[in-house]
Amino acid sequence: MRAIKDSVHDYIEVDGVASALLDTPQVQRLRHIKQLSTVRLVYPSANHTRFEHSLGVYHLADRALDHLGVSGARADKARAAALLHDIGHGPYGHQTEGIIERRLGRHHDDVSDLLGDGPVADVLADYGLDPDGVADLIAGDGQLGQLVAGELDVDRMDYLVRDAHHTGVPYGTVDHGRLVRALAFRDDDLVLAEGNVATAESLLVARALMNATVYRHHVSRIAGGMLERASERLLDTSSLSVSEFARMTDDELLAALREHDETEEFVRRLAERDLYKRAAWCERSAVPEDVVVADHDQVREFEREIADAAGVPEKHVVVDTPGRPSMPESSARVVVNGDTKRLADHSALVEGMQHSQEVQWRFGVYAPEDDTEAVGRAAQRVLGLSGVGDAVDY
Repeated sequence: MRAIKDSVHDYIEVDGVASALLDTPQVQRLRHIKQLSTVRLVYPSANHTRFEHSLGVYHLADRALDHLGVSGARADKARAAALLHDIGHGPYGHQTEGIIERRLGRHHDDVSDLLGDGPVADVLADYGLDPDGVADLIAGDGQLGQLVAGELDVDRMDYLVRDAHHTGVPYGTVDHGRLVRALAFRDDDLVLAEGNVATAESLLVARALMNATVYRHHVSRIAGGMLERASERLLDTSSLSVSEFARMTDDELLAALREHDETEEFVRRLAERDLYKRAAWCERSAVPEDVVVADHDQVREFEREIADAAGVPEKHVVVDTPGRPSMPESSARVVVNGDTKRLADHSALVEGMQHSQEVQWRFGVYAPEDDTEAVGRAAQRVLGLSGVGDAVDY
């Protein structure tokens, strides 16, 4: 058994299949992918990695499995899924997820190809575990899949606490010990036992506050939009394949961007924190619905039209729409007076949090500082925005 010192959970004991999986290249690669991507340009101490997070998710899953009375091969499969749940991420994690999904047709939770052969497959075989079964749990299928990837999953419990710890903000702190002990199986669903409505609400509040202050901070969104455009340009104008791109680390991606003439300027700006500025920053009511729900191709067309109207190069315009607000935690199931109910159906707090998301929602258009005025006016004309000035940030 290994005892690994962790900044959040103190010592994490790792043995069996999880200990063997730790030393595989697929898991070790996660040491070189930052958990919070471009957020570290806002919070300098947010340099923790997906490797640390994966250990934390394994730890909480292990505790939950003991509490739920799950043992043997079934528990080993869930422990393996918890540790491996992030190996499908590309460089910079969620920041490049859309690129990989559009070009390979694979979400980061779809890891069947990574578990089917190679060192991970060998370890799973040594412990008699079916790779497809582990992949199904990572995708959220079945009872134990809900523990790894569901509304009450240990992934969310760990990253909220870990991200709050490393950014230094107080908002993401949740009582994961209480959450784990409150878990129960009921009618094939993972639920929180009687008396835990407030426990479920704590996840809701933590996620909402972290969204507002950390995950959707406008500086991180600007840097993320620039990185995504640079990555797409790299794939469109170089010999790098999407499969190679998907297995890069953060540093490998930055090196590739730096060495390519078409993307060198983007990576220089990211490295020096010389970021684009807000040319438009609008509340939900100021943005037409067709712009709110625009898909990737439509957004790129918006960028071309705005650049043409503003008389600037296309690469000087980044349109950033977060889509409709969502709150998956509100679907968490809790036992109330003996009946299983969705949190949204029994919590007055949910409605308030949903309204808060609407209030905090922002649509952005970004450009180099010298171009922001022209790009802002063009965005207003092209997209039909009611206003382009800075709205109040929450």
